[in-house]
Amino acid sequence: MRKLITKVWEWIKFAFWWFIDLFRTRYEVTVSFNKEWGDADDKSYIVKKISVQKEKHLKFTTEDNEVVEYRSAAGLNYIIKEL
Repeated sequence: MRKLITKVWEWIKFAFWWFIDLFRTRYEVTVSFNKEWGDADDKSYIVKKISVQKEKHLKFTTEDNEVVEYRSAAGLNYIIKEL
């Protein structure tokens, strides 16, 4: 009986966070490793949370709960779009 209650409780928590997640703002972050946009070195991510957004430091969490962090002494080139 205890296992059943635990499984039901886990399902309720999952359903609650899934529902809340539907209304969260997502961002598209594109990072370029040089000054030219649109070439092969650009990387794009779908992001659910931006932790640090400074001129030389960018840290965010992707939809897959992967933490990505970029640092540069010369400054970063990135674009953030709200989806």
